[in-house]
Amino acid sequence: MNAKIENIYFLGIGGIGMSAIARYFLHEGYRVAGYDRTATPLTRRLEEEGAAIHYTDDVELIPPSMRSPESTLVVLTPAIPADHEEWAWLREHGFHIEKRSEMLGYLSMDKLGMAVAGSHGKTTTSTLAAWLNYAAAGEGSAFLGGISRNFESNLVLGSGRRMVLEADEYDRSFLRLHPDIAVITSADADHLDIYGTAEAVVEAFEEFASQIRDGGVLILKSGVELHFDTSRRTLYRYSCDMGGDFRAENIRLEEGGYYRYDIVMPDATIRDCRLGILGKVHIENSVAAVAMLWCAAKMEGKALDSDAVRRALQSFEGVKRRMEVYVNTPHNVYIDDYAHHPAELRATLESLRGIFPGRRLTAIFQPHLYTRTRDFHAEFAKSLSLADEVILVPIYPAREEPIEGVCSELIGRSIGVEWLIAEREELAQRLSTMHTDIVVSFGAGNIDVVCQDIARCIAKKAEEAR
Repeated sequence: MNAKIENIYFLGIGGIGMSAIARYFLHEGYRVAGYDRTATPLTRRLEEEGAAIHYTDDVELIPPSMRSPESTLVVLTPAIPADHEEWAWLREHGFHIEKRSEMLGYLSMDKLGMAVAGSHGKTTTSTLAAWLNYAAAGEGSAFLGGISRNFESNLVLGSGRRMVLEADEYDRSFLRLHPDIAVITSADADHLDIYGTAEAVVEAFEEFASQIRDGGVLILKSGVELHFDTSRRTLYRYSCDMGGDFRAENIRLEEGGYYRYDIVMPDATIRDCRLGILGKVHIENSVAAVAMLWCAAKMEGKALDSDAVRRALQSFEGVKRRMEVYVNTPHNVYIDDYAHHPAELRATLESLRGIFPGRRLTAIFQPHLYTRTRDFHAEFAKSLSLADEVILVPIYPAREEPIEGVCSELIGRSIGVEWLIAEREELAQRLSTMHTDIVVSFGAGNIDVVCQDIARCIAKKAEEAR
């Protein structure tokens, strides 16, 4: 980076990926400021750490110390709209503007890059890889797409060359990365407002795989078919129960919804693993994370410490809003999950069916984006029909304008079980009048704002049932 740069200004500083980079530069001693649309726990924490943040698109609010292109670098999230006034002013005045993904590429340039990509599963897998590096190998840094419950942060600063990166496919951002080791968890159609077709999504993942450095490794989920040049890089397959070079075997469910299993690797088996979070879906994520650690150790000429890996898996506390348990009693359970793609909803609901067989399951879903709802409403309905009843919340628009005829009811009309519409703010009150057993809320919007209210409602029911 230019030695004259003293300030980093972020457009969209509150995003989960952007806030990690902002936190990194604060740690490195730079002055940090930025804009975002709304205040959140992430922005409040950044302000406590020294960042100057405002929430109105107004050039006059850019700090005076950051108005010089010679001393200020601008980092941009792709979610910023094209008509944003501050962005236009910064362009007109000759500021050097980097996309978030370009900054991640720069920061990982001299590291042993360990990138996790995929339509879903990447946040838990990358966070687990970061925790395994820390707890089992004693090293490594990470830029994560969620708040790790172990680190209480989306940024990990550690010693050594290993760096875990969550590689986001939105806006083709991950094509700015050139990792040494990459995992691809899935290549399902998503972000069709960007890509246009499912085929274009697959092509982008193939291009990402082709950008793995010479001598590097791709760890690809069994069943995902990608075509790319393997002459200069190694391809491994992984799965939960579909075979592969890395796989889980001897899987058994224990009391409380936790699983115990063996992880088979090309040259050894780590027996009797127990993951510290609920859900069979996360066994697969843990296999991918262990595969990354195995590959990193091989590249560095080190041995993988199986006992340390086993302990680290058991002590993993997960990611906030990824099957996050708020209430878990014999009669009432409440879990919140970030799932916002049909495949993610299906995976979580199937996991809950396995953990709580025969129990009544109420699913709450806040769709994220009008375009995603338009493109996948039938698939959403099919996945949600795995529940016994469904509560739909109005669509969270994020960066989008409404699309005529696209609403949550579009999903509801194809759901095969009982369903209703409720405003986000009235969810807790509505649930208090319903007979509920297992309740799970889904969405990548702002449904998390009412999770505590729902938790109090369900906890009160649990107390009354004692």
